[in-house]
Amino acid sequence: MSAADVLAALFALASEEKAVVYRRFFRTEPGQYGEGDRFLGVTVPQVRAVEKLFRRELTLGDVQALLAHDFHEARQCALIHLVARYSKADPAGKETIFQLYLGSTDRINNWDLVDVSAPGIVGAHLHGKDPSRLFALASSPLLWDRRIAVIATQFFIRKGHLDTTYALCGRLLGDRQDLIHKACGWMLREAGRKDENRLRAFLDAHAAAMPRVELRYALEKQPPEVRAHYLGLR
Repeated sequence: MSAADVLAALFALASEEKAVVYRRFFRTEPGQYGEGDRFLGVTVPQVRAVEKLFRRELTLGDVQALLAHDFHEARQCALIHLVARYSKADPAGKETIFQLYLGSTDRINNWDLVDVSAPGIVGAHLHGKDPSRLFALASSPLLWDRRIAVIATQFFIRKGHLDTTYALCGRLLGDRQDLIHKACGWMLREAGRKDENRLRAFLDAHAAAMPRVELRYALEKQPPEVRAHYLGLR
């Protein structure tokens, strides 16, 4: 079994009807964030099933070949595999996967690819360690590096560690990309589920300057009167 076998399985599931929808949904037109991305029209459950079928046979070389592929679902399959592989690896294997991932961020080039992989690889690897690598990613000119930095902290939040999320979201308040505003708002919302008072303290300090979409995401789980208060500060 090889990357070619995975690709054959994915191509066998292709749907042009779904591919048309995906191209529109993931903004693939010129000038949009997903410009030029290609889709087979394979659903996420189908991609997961293909990955599971080939999981034991895939090598890291196969994964790199899939990450280099033009079709989105091939890269998605590779990332799903890396998350599963990371969870079972020994420390040396985890480091290898982490470095492979960070060396491939130009291929992790849409929000769903980031979201399915960053917590389980980058977040898991850096939890309890020096977070400076996340701050370096957050300073990158590459949109996907910055989103990886924020979304990786979902792993930290699940463990009850919120400092890095708040620090990154504070640093990225001036980011110009809507996908970063949404990522920060989402992680702030999740952090608020762990400690509501801390979220409100952050909003007290920053709501007036926050991008509106970020603020809306952050407030989704708050009572109506709390949402109205903070949205009224904009």
